[in-house]
Amino acid sequence: VKSGQGPWTPKRIDNPAYKGVWEHPMIDNPEFSDDESIGKYPSFAVAGFEVWQVKSGTIFDNLIITDDPAEAEALRKATWEKNKDAEKAMKEKIDEEKAKEAEAAAEADEDDDEEDVEEEELDEGDMKDEV
Repeated sequence: VKSGQGPWTPKRIDNPAYKGVWEHPMIDNPEFSDDESIGKYPSFAVAGFEVWQVKSGTIFDNLIITDDPAEAEALRKATWEKNKDAEKAMKEKIDEEKAKEAEAAAEADEDDDEEDVEEEELDEGDMKDEV
């Protein structure tokens, strides 16, 4: 195909040995036996969770894996409902302390900035006297 006469296509070469799209061969395995019990356990001793958080500091506790709503409700009442108000008060106290620390740090930075400006003004005044 000459330049400017349509899209380029690769040159095709005949392959007389081509037998079509390759397919894997099915080979018998005399040692194979299907086991219906794989993955079935009478009980689990552990469970793993991977929790992705947007904000750090989230606490996960009192986890339950069940198919019984009454059991889940009983655990909720015995754990979460019993502790939620105290945990909320503790979180608010920590947040207040962090806010006070941040405010104090901001004031300290502001004071440092004012001192730097005063020092620069003094330095500039000294330079004018020298010139």
